[in-house]
Amino acid sequence: MKTTGFLIALCLATLSLPGQKRDLKEARIFVTAEKTGQLLDDAGFRAFEILEQPDENYPTIFVDDDITFQAIEGFGGAFTDAAAITFGKLPENARDQFIEACFDPVKGNGYNLCRTTIHSCDYSDEMYTYAEVEGDKNLDHFSIEHDMKYRIPMIRQAIQASGNNLRFFASPWSPPSWMKTNDEMKHGGTLRPGYRQTWADYFVKYIREYGKQGIPMWGLTVQNEAMAVQVWESCIFTAAEEKDFVRDYLGPTLHKNGMADVKLMIWDHNRGIIYQRAEAAYEDPEASKYIWGTAFHWYVGDHFDNVRMVHDAYPGKQVLYTEAGMRGSWRAANKLAKNVIYDLNNWAVGWVFWNLILDEENGPRHAGGLHGSNIVNANLETGEITYNPPHFVFGHFSRFIKPGAKRIPCTSGNDQLIATSFLNTDGSVATVIHNLDQHEMMMQLWIEGKALKSTIPPEGTMTMVF
Repeated sequence: MKTTGFLIALCLATLSLPGQKRDLKEARIFVTAEKTGQLLDDAGFRAFEILEQPDENYPTIFVDDDITFQAIEGFGGAFTDAAAITFGKLPENARDQFIEACFDPVKGNGYNLCRTTIHSCDYSDEMYTYAEVEGDKNLDHFSIEHDMKYRIPMIRQAIQASGNNLRFFASPWSPPSWMKTNDEMKHGGTLRPGYRQTWADYFVKYIREYGKQGIPMWGLTVQNEAMAVQVWESCIFTAAEEKDFVRDYLGPTLHKNGMADVKLMIWDHNRGIIYQRAEAAYEDPEASKYIWGTAFHWYVGDHFDNVRMVHDAYPGKQVLYTEAGMRGSWRAANKLAKNVIYDLNNWAVGWVFWNLILDEENGPRHAGGLHGSNIVNANLETGEITYNPPHFVFGHFSRFIKPGAKRIPCTSGNDQLIATSFLNTDGSVATVIHNLDQHEMMMQLWIEGKALKSTIPPEGTMTMVF
């Protein structure tokens, strides 16, 4: 099935607080669509009309701003080595343009929650660690010097563009080879028992060294894709092993070093077995007390309800979407809109995609397999940056749903329309609607006895902020 993307944002001129009746007059509309050629285009204002009782046969999105659910932490992408190298090799004007397009909260997508990696991953130009001396249990030779060339300068520029409103969480792909049972960073393997404390200390060293560079860590995941044996950096933790490592080593070590406020997340892989991983950790109170939430990805099946089940069983814990590798196609943009909407409706507190930018070969990547496109690509020969359709679709979430916004009830009377809605801290509402159908559809948004009628293109998406 060929897919397209379409997005509309609606902003009401008159705002109100929860529980107060709104004076709904008009909304501002922005559109992204393949069929119409619009990319976050400003489509002007549209008026609300009085409508006491909607017809159940008319496609309608219903919004209620009197009830609130989870608060949003943020949206963003990943500062991988590949992204940083690509960025660093661009001319200065192109670098400035990219940073503004992604991180400026007024002129750009306003990314405010981003991921980075603890030493190398598959999207690095080489494998490396911060502790290259074998057997260095005290980490006397620990150094982040490698990151000073590309990654840290890129991060600093992004922080500045965001108005210092950018938070970070970090994930390791593998401990150093000398800490592992297979004596290499690739092909899975496990952490040697004798190095569990050293590996916990490694996290602390990393947080401290990045903090010295003006980059505080908001969060950590214990292990990227903890059950995946890969031909690149990878390490296996069963649910029991991850729980025990958090309970006996990583959690206590973070707390002992004054890092109890760092948001520690488990799992960091697909939705399929997310409940089993969460149950194992949260049913052990001595492990659970150190864990903020569960991180997850989208790579094997949808399984959207599994995320909700984790929240319903453990409502005191958070769920955060942490990695989405994607192409730069309209089909990818359509998948992106669908996944973000479903995950937010299933209690995700944020959504972070994978590489912020890649080069014209979709790299660099030491693991190989380069092909296709990314959310943003750069041609290093010409210095030209291409912002692909997913960039604009994602902007309809990140630009209008602000940190601290709370999800509110948002339902659909048509199976082909899915939607999510958030109440921002300034009283505005941001609603995102996606048309799953291959035909243009007349539809309306209904709230407090008034409706705003619009048309959504085939397989399109709408964001409404009012």
